[in-house]
Amino acid sequence: MSPIAANLQAVLRRIEAATYAAGRAPGSVRLLAVSKTWPAACVEAAFAAGQRAFGENHEQEATRKVAALAHLPIEWHFIGPIQSNKTRPIADKFAWVHSIEREKIARRLSEQRPSHLPPLEVCVQVNVSGEASKSGVNPAQTLTLARQVATLPKLRLRGLMAVPAPSADIELQRRPFRQLRELYERLRADGLPLDTLSMGMSDDLEAAIMEGSTLVRVGTAIFGSRLDPAAIMGGIDHNN
Repeated sequence: MSPIAANLQAVLRRIEAATYAAGRAPGSVRLLAVSKTWPAACVEAAFAAGQRAFGENHEQEATRKVAALAHLPIEWHFIGPIQSNKTRPIADKFAWVHSIEREKIARRLSEQRPSHLPPLEVCVQVNVSGEASKSGVNPAQTLTLARQVATLPKLRLRGLMAVPAPSADIELQRRPFRQLRELYERLRADGLPLDTLSMGMSDDLEAAIMEGSTLVRVGTAIFGSRLDPAAIMGGIDHNN
């Protein structure tokens, strides 16, 4: 078993244990393997171990990786900030976008989504921690943006996403996730058919699952610290 395969199994066990501890149904939390900065060979190793959904947050890097792995039925998710001049390749190459924070970007993605593809599955990113350095719409403006996104013909609004400030305290971790879940519930009560809470990463996925996450985005716990890709790629056949 490759290091990536072993790490993937460990993460899946964590998700299963957290789901059980939260009293939630088995299989109610999906894993998105965040492969940003890691080469295509690492993605291929995780795919060989059973992972199918992968997240990227830099358009140029992701586009190269998507092309290199076009022979595999991967579900690609874009999870990073989106510049206006990068919407076309994202609309063309990805199945999901988690990082909608402006109506202009959502509209461009809808207009540029190829007609032969199904609607792009999207989440609105919310800045729940109020950090100036973080992307995302202000919680108070989320309903307005979500309603705008829901009207666009080539997008399918699925839910909300957040990247809260890190904390080592599980109770402090839970607070912003709880805030996002409560916002999600208010939007659903308003009539928006949401089904996805994209929250939780390597260090806080248990807290996110306790607060209702349906999709956790995990990179480091699967692929490593990104400091030395060669270390985690030991035993991977680059020609495979």
